[in-house]
Amino acid sequence: MRFYILYLLAFSVIYGLSCVDSKAQRTIRGVVLDSINGKPLSFVPVYLKGTTIGVLTNDAGGFTLKNPSSAQILIVSSVGYNRKVILLENRAKRFYKILLSPSSYAMSEVVVKPRKEKYRKKGNPAVELIRQVIENKEKHDPLQKPFYQYDHYQKIVVALNDVDSTERKKNVLFQQFKFLDAYVDTSGITGKPILPVILRQRLDRVYYQKSPYRKERVVLADHNIGLDRGILSLQGVNTFLEEIFKPVDLYVNDIPLFLKRFVSPLSTGAIGFYKYYLMDTVSVDGDRCSDVVFVPFSSESTGFVGHLYITTDSTHFVKKVKLSIPKNINLNYVRSLWIDQRYRRTPDGTRLLTYDDMTVEFSVLSRGGNFYARRTNVYLHPSFAPPPAFASTTVRQGDVLKPDTTLQLAEYMSANKLNTIGPNALQVHNMVRRLHEARLYHYAEKTASIIINDFIETSPHQSKVDIGPVFNFVSKNSAEGVRLRVGGLTTAALNDHWFGKGYLAYGTKDHRWKYLAQAEYSFNKKQHQANEFPVHSLRMFYQYDVNWLGQNMLYADNFFFSWKRRQSNNLTYQRKWGLSYNQEFYSHFSYGLDFLLRREYASTLMPFIDNTTNTPVNAYSLGEATVRLRYAPGEKFYQTMVYRRAISHDAPVFTFSHAMALKGVFGSNYNYSYTELGFRKKFWFSAYGDANVVLQAGKIWTKDPFPLLQIPVANLAYTIHPGAFTLMNPMEFINDHYVAWYLNYNMNGLILNRIPLIRYLKWREIISFRGIYGGLDKKNNPALSNGLFDFPAGSYAMGKAPYMEAGVGIDNIFNLFRVDYVWRLNYLNHPHIDKSGIRVTVDLGF
Repeated sequence: MRFYILYLLAFSVIYGLSCVDSKAQRTIRGVVLDSINGKPLSFVPVYLKGTTIGVLTNDAGGFTLKNPSSAQILIVSSVGYNRKVILLENRAKRFYKILLSPSSYAMSEVVVKPRKEKYRKKGNPAVELIRQVIENKEKHDPLQKPFYQYDHYQKIVVALNDVDSTERKKNVLFQQFKFLDAYVDTSGITGKPILPVILRQRLDRVYYQKSPYRKERVVLADHNIGLDRGILSLQGVNTFLEEIFKPVDLYVNDIPLFLKRFVSPLSTGAIGFYKYYLMDTVSVDGDRCSDVVFVPFSSESTGFVGHLYITTDSTHFVKKVKLSIPKNINLNYVRSLWIDQRYRRTPDGTRLLTYDDMTVEFSVLSRGGNFYARRTNVYLHPSFAPPPAFASTTVRQGDVLKPDTTLQLAEYMSANKLNTIGPNALQVHNMVRRLHEARLYHYAEKTASIIINDFIETSPHQSKVDIGPVFNFVSKNSAEGVRLRVGGLTTAALNDHWFGKGYLAYGTKDHRWKYLAQAEYSFNKKQHQANEFPVHSLRMFYQYDVNWLGQNMLYADNFFFSWKRRQSNNLTYQRKWGLSYNQEFYSHFSYGLDFLLRREYASTLMPFIDNTTNTPVNAYSLGEATVRLRYAPGEKFYQTMVYRRAISHDAPVFTFSHAMALKGVFGSNYNYSYTELGFRKKFWFSAYGDANVVLQAGKIWTKDPFPLLQIPVANLAYTIHPGAFTLMNPMEFINDHYVAWYLNYNMNGLILNRIPLIRYLKWREIISFRGIYGGLDKKNNPALSNGLFDFPAGSYAMGKAPYMEAGVGIDNIFNLFRVDYVWRLNYLNHPHIDKSGIRVTVDLGF
């Protein structure tokens, strides 16, 4: 999420430059919408009072008028709606979004001032109708059939929105982008001028089998064009867009959209979340339907407003759906949303979704940075016959891409009359090509790429070596002083199977050189980097660098992590030789086998003192083998050119690892056996927010010195890190067995949305609770057993009580920051501890 919003922020700068010319004569554009759910109203008269100038709105509710300077009043009227009068006093304003309220019912009172309306569930015919639809929704589900298959065509368009702007025309850099005027289109939904910059088209054939459950998607065609190709990876962008613009399933309780959960108007608890009104009886595709309007009780909650068109017969079949979002919804960046769904009924009553159209207007910045996105899904050729794919093949993981996809897509679109949905591919392709030829855009794109990817490409086209990470060039810590580092990695442009990586670093205080040399062979051909999914590789490396005990997960020689609440001196030096084999599967099961030879050196800051002889030990060696297992069914992640990040934590993640070493084998000074288990998942509570849960447990089975034991990770920064303890000192506790938990409950404005004035800030409450329950067996306690290293000063074996922290916070401050206040709940008698503190982080998200 953060990477894509950073991309939009970077592109917003370019957006300020990519303006198009405005005409000297004032032109007024606009769109006329239903005030309840934003439904476009077609054939509505729009005219200038006192003139003969007037038009009817088009199919998408849009209109365009040439306005002479004398015209000051715009009139909009339609049968069944209240008349609207608009004063045209603002000469700079060129686009008008006009909401008409139905004259048959003052819905503005329901949406804007719900507390003044007397709403009753009991005896409400709309509520009784919805209750029957909810009770019978599984009867019409096509997935209850033994087999189900269909073709799925999807088109996603992302565009700069409302590009006809007088303010941007005044920009001195405008002349470099005048050519964009030729590529401006008009949105078929909003009627605004748009400039398409990303176009995704795909044709799938989807197969379901109920028992045993199987699902397979065969990609028949895939076509991608866009400006993002120069900054972000194609795989990552496609995954992100698919996750953000998921098809809306009205029949599930919680609808995933924008990485959040919206309460469906047909969910099990919908009657307690929404108000329903029976408006009228209308004809939809020849069927008599009841028009049911719904709005949430709280306009700030993550729900919809809209219409359900339900047949008046005994089947209560939903034929058509119109969805939008409440005006005051606690949702970032999304300014407007329209969803249009249509269903077809088979002779046996099964519902088939035939059309699903979503249009979103985003605003990343308060001024400028407006984006338009439209995702259209068309479902064709349904069948309930046993699919041949299941009969002839074994289970295939992931998508299967067939050859000659571009030609096949064009033929399929023409045969099924799909060519008229949005801008065409040639138009977007030509615009992208010409924009890339503009020198100013080229430099802006490269700057954005460096910021987002943290690496510098050494060639403008197909860089063979990338230099970075950029933010690791200079950092500072208490042991090394100023740390200077330079590094890089090779790309698939040099070799699509072999990849190199390395760095050289120097500390101005310890006067030591650190380095890494790594070579990786990928058994799969890669497009850019070795870590592209799925990974199947053999990696070899040699490294010499510092090791921060109790900080290994959080230590990074990064410029932004150089400032800490407390400096740590728990530093040793490590020399490592490693060999690692990794394989990932489309089921999101993966495993790894590691062989590591490491030699760890004591330092003046962290000496190793033998507790038997009371003499210093310079170093110890270990030759360990590790097996790693990971399973994350349904995991979605975002891939930049270099990094991989989880889009959300909805998928459960199970991890297992076991490491062992034998004394005397490969120079090991100790026997070593360590087992660790992990679990992570986000749990959604519908309109009541979500909870991130992380559980970990581990045990060391052998007798080992403290550097090989389990040391909880202490967070010394002022920023929030979910997998570390905020107020614990480094190496404060040393365990050989433990159970840890990290809980974070985001209430999504459950309380703050109901407080007058505060609710307009759109803040969201956060509650956190984390802790660790561990211990130290007698054999690993230097106070009770010989042959170990003395614990450093300030280190303890954990007592009978777990260490615990709790915090409360506010998220979404200025749509950007999260601030927590954290308390340490016990072990308050330890010296030099922080009992409480404020922590912050940047949290970009919807």
